[in-house]
Amino acid sequence: MNPTAWIAYPLLGYLSGSLPFALWVTRIIKGTDIRDAGSGHITSTNTIRQAGWFPGILVLLLDVSKGFLPTYLSMRSNSPILLVVLTASLTVVGHCWPIFAQFRGGMGLAVTGGSYLAVAPIGFAVGIGVLIGLLLLIRHAARASFFAAFLIPLVLWLLGMRDTILWVAIGTGIIVAIRFTIDWNREYRELWLDREKE
Repeated sequence: MNPTAWIAYPLLGYLSGSLPFALWVTRIIKGTDIRDAGSGHITSTNTIRQAGWFPGILVLLLDVSKGFLPTYLSMRSNSPILLVVLTASLTVVGHCWPIFAQFRGGMGLAVTGGSYLAVAPIGFAVGIGVLIGLLLLIRHAARASFFAAFLIPLVLWLLGMRDTILWVAIGTGIIVAIRFTIDWNREYRELWLDREKE
């Protein structure tokens, strides 16, 4: 494999992840900075809080796609597993700490999901199932996401999925877990779609 691929794909991943779609969409629709209200994060859920459901769903799809594309391209080039994991992980890093938004970004779940889809759609389904189960059990989005980051690789391993998807789940999971520690003590009213207290 061309040695430049070890720079090109991870760099593409980081730059793709750094595209702050929630910031741009909310600014176009509401004329405000999404980071000044709600959770303060550049996420699809915060877009829903501030701009409505349709813009939020649009941002969700865009965030999933920016996780999917770099990972898919690295997979299609028959990259080693390590390079695919590095690309997927740096895409999540870019979303959480985007160069195009003063390093104040989102939480990484949608982008991680996009990476899962690129590698193994069934892994994406497993991840969603684990996350929803923990959300319903713990009823705290940050803590549920933190634990999901570690539980998803374990469930994948138990299901016999021990190839690229397992390592992508581990790599991206570490970043997601680190990111969600900042909201560990945050209060939620409606699971992850909390509202401002009146």
